[in-house]
Amino acid sequence: MSIGQERKSRTVIVGAGLAGLRTAEELRKAGYDGEIVLCGAEPHPPYDRPPLSKEFLAGALDDTALRPREFFDEQRIDFRPGRRAVALDTTHREVTFADGENLGYDDLVVATGLRPRRLPGLPELAGLHVLRSVDDARMLRDSLASARHVTVVGAGFIGCELASSARSAGVDVTLVEPQSTPLASVLGEQVGSLVARLHVDAGVDVRCGTSLASVEGDTRVRTVVLADGDEIATDAVVIGIGSVPETEWLDGGGLEVANGVVCDDSGRTGVPHVWAVGDVAAWRAPDGAPARVEHWTNAGEQAAVLAAALTGKPRPADQVPYFWSDQHGLKIQSLGASAPSGTVHVVRDDGRKFVVYYEVDGTFVGVVGAGAAGQVMKMRGRIGSPIEDVVPTPV
Repeated sequence: MSIGQERKSRTVIVGAGLAGLRTAEELRKAGYDGEIVLCGAEPHPPYDRPPLSKEFLAGALDDTALRPREFFDEQRIDFRPGRRAVALDTTHREVTFADGENLGYDDLVVATGLRPRRLPGLPELAGLHVLRSVDDARMLRDSLASARHVTVVGAGFIGCELASSARSAGVDVTLVEPQSTPLASVLGEQVGSLVARLHVDAGVDVRCGTSLASVEGDTRVRTVVLADGDEIATDAVVIGIGSVPETEWLDGGGLEVANGVVCDDSGRTGVPHVWAVGDVAAWRAPDGAPARVEHWTNAGEQAAVLAAALTGKPRPADQVPYFWSDQHGLKIQSLGASAPSGTVHVVRDDGRKFVVYYEVDGTFVGVVGAGAAGQVMKMRGRIGSPIEDVVPTPV
């Protein structure tokens, strides 16, 4: 740096998933001219995760990279793969990585995402899988290529998508879920039963109200034993029981962590110059409580709001929660709040496709549909309306 030349500010983004990449992009769009250093724990460029449980697993797609490598040079983003953060010093504004390097920052964005939950006490056997990374997906795809039967533990979105992908590949599938229906905690039991119907009609053996007791085998998986005593011969087991935020490396940094990094509604933490975005971040919701949202669209929306605030041009967060899931040839979409404790109005059900409205205290708060994209998306502007204005009047 020459005498009199002012040092440019540096924003370090830790986490090179969708949220981290989008934050880097949005900072440039917002006119940020300083250094952007994007650090990812994995050795791969940023890639899209949703296809991993669908097209990638089915072999229809082998590359889910979000941007070509030249993009980072064009946007002046210093992308550093294989850099796992292990500690944060907010006093000296430094991140320490596993190789011992300390990297200083002017602003830090935490975008480290999630890691899969694992069941304790399971043996180390070939054919026992979780799914989060592209490397996980490759190992699972190889395993399924020779499998006749797979057991999927957990009927959340990932578990349901895995069951669908395996079944479409001709593999017999048992789907195990402790709750009364798939997706009961997210969509409620009534809608969960409609999702269960999709799986049963596709030939999936859906086992709800029970859980995995043990996995048995010699060097690889041979049998699973359920809590109800049933034994199932299987060639592979996938544990899909949710994920937890990657926040351990932040211990001692002074950040508030409560099921994610607690932030205001712009991604700003309680520590100056530290922000958080994406799956790892618990942003303040309209009711004032911190909430994490683990959906693809949320990452991009949060990144735009954060970048605007960081560059001194704040904009309101105007997010209507939206997510989708592809199962057995249907796209299941949710717009607004899928309130399991609210009142459910089934406004369409032809035995396969369905549309459901959710009501809380007389207000229309959300819609879920399967195979009904147009009917779901047109309701965006109606969320918050009195329920009698949107629910069809019975004839």
